[in-house]
Amino acid sequence: MPTRTLLAALATAALLASGTALGAPAPAAAVAVDWDTDRANTAYAADPAAVTASGSENAATAPGLAFDADGSTRWSSDFADDAWIRVDLGAMIRVDRVVLDWEAAYGKRYVLEVSKNGTDWTPFYTETAGTGGSVTAHTYPQEVTGRYIRMRGIERATPWGYSLYSFKVYGGEPAPASTTRTNLALNHPAYANHYQHAGNSPAFVTDGGRPADLKADATRWSSDWNADRWISVDLGATSTINSVDLYWEAAYAVDYELQVSDDNRTWRTVHRPSSTEVAARRSNVKSPAEAVGVHDTITLPSPATGRYVRMLGKERRSFYNPAPATAQFGYSLYEFEVWGTGGSASAAYPALPGGQPGEYGTTFFDDFTGTALDRSKWRVVRTGTEMGSVNGESQAYVDSTDNIRTENGTLVLRAKYCKGCTQAGGGTYDFTSGRIDTNTKFDFTYGKVSARMKLPVGDGFWPAFWLLGSNVDDPSVSWPASGETDIMENVGYRDWTSTALHGPGYSADGNIGARQIFPDGGTVDQWHTYAVEWTPTGMRFSVDGRLVQETSRNKLESTRGQWVYDHDQYVILNLALGGAYPAGWNQVATPYWGLPQSSVDRIASGGVQAEVDWVRVEQKR
Repeated sequence: MPTRTLLAALATAALLASGTALGAPAPAAAVAVDWDTDRANTAYAADPAAVTASGSENAATAPGLAFDADGSTRWSSDFADDAWIRVDLGAMIRVDRVVLDWEAAYGKRYVLEVSKNGTDWTPFYTETAGTGGSVTAHTYPQEVTGRYIRMRGIERATPWGYSLYSFKVYGGEPAPASTTRTNLALNHPAYANHYQHAGNSPAFVTDGGRPADLKADATRWSSDWNADRWISVDLGATSTINSVDLYWEAAYAVDYELQVSDDNRTWRTVHRPSSTEVAARRSNVKSPAEAVGVHDTITLPSPATGRYVRMLGKERRSFYNPAPATAQFGYSLYEFEVWGTGGSASAAYPALPGGQPGEYGTTFFDDFTGTALDRSKWRVVRTGTEMGSVNGESQAYVDSTDNIRTENGTLVLRAKYCKGCTQAGGGTYDFTSGRIDTNTKFDFTYGKVSARMKLPVGDGFWPAFWLLGSNVDDPSVSWPASGETDIMENVGYRDWTSTALHGPGYSADGNIGARQIFPDGGTVDQWHTYAVEWTPTGMRFSVDGRLVQETSRNKLESTRGQWVYDHDQYVILNLALGGAYPAGWNQVATPYWGLPQSSVDRIASGGVQAEVDWVRVEQKR
């Protein structure tokens, strides 16, 4: 036997002896037959009467055709906005997602609802600007448990009825209390501090299954790319826990702690891999294409008691990506099984935040009427000190009245050009500009945030008015998990500005954003008021009081990723030059990325500046 193979065998033997099985995929026969199956199709196949609708266009488009697992057949409603279709699943299940495959006659506005009795309905997904196609509405982190699921139309997108090729429902029955040893985590609520996007939420680790090869991209939780990440399961009641099975995808934890808790706050560690186990896992470095997952069976030396069970990651697996560089991804877990007695099917996700009471009042205001910037309200940001170079931008931010000053009752952020004149953060810059923020001066959660601004026109000029999560500098969080709210961005075009949200699963070019064109010939170099209303339930962006983007927390989490706007943010005003966003539009590569020579000449001649009349934050009291 080659030496390397012998060492691997000895390491694996040590793991088995310790009670943690490494690299043992579950046999296919052990996977529940109803795992990740379309429960609506199952119900319809068992009893076609399980499907009903408010009506159909004709006999050839009956409601059952949306549930027959045939993508070429369809249900089409009668021609009414309030048409609906529903299915009786035949049992109470925790729903983890619903998939609607629309024909050309789709819903512009509609609601997905759940019911325990077929009479009282609770909405869990609301669409206000549907575009048809295939829509997957994930339920995490909502409590969506019931026997009946309904799509209720509010407004059609076409003169025809609502037309669905398929209406699929996924989920399963939560494990009840048990006096015999069973998997108490099955279809129970699961939580994590971070996850990559809606399709990799914590809910998937208790859905009852995993691919036999522990390699396929099947239902799984995947964290973002940080070591300090955890995932937990609520068993519903105090339980006696004998063992835990963790079915990992290739991105497994090299080192982790298994913990239990009675209150979801105070945790007790009941298992951690030995140094030998950790060394064996650490040495298993393969390329992402070659790597496979592992199955850890953790048999506790003595039973543990608690209601919550958590895997707390300490070290991630490494990959060659490709050699010689070693890369690490997040943690990726297919299934989290907790074996023992106790538990309760009553475990439920907590209610999401609702609207805030109270009336709005101003909590921050600056109209820049002083002779200089008010530094009790604003921090001046400098390249190489408060921040590094970002986005491929060409400027260095500096603390100079040449770039940041007040005049005539306005804040002026001015760009300056001088070839090779500025040293900052170890780099040499040809441009300087200004950036200020309220970090440590005024950080806040929720409110109406607005500013009246006038912007420069020219390719690659990139002024912005935005919010950034106050925890962005925490290395265990960082961007985009901190959240970013772009109230106004412009890249030099005269007739439009943009808005955007950036977070896990929807950042950079994949952000949730909108572009607004000024009505009636308006331009960016005129005064306009840009604003966002940020609440626990969503974001509403406006320009001059005209709504330009509305994003609800419900739709964001159901379709894109984690809502990361439930903590402090701070206000930022800046004027960047060139970089990724402008270059994506103007396709300029020289003399600077996103900044053509004509714009360089404009900066050199003076007068390229963003002006701010006032900034206001209003919050409910």
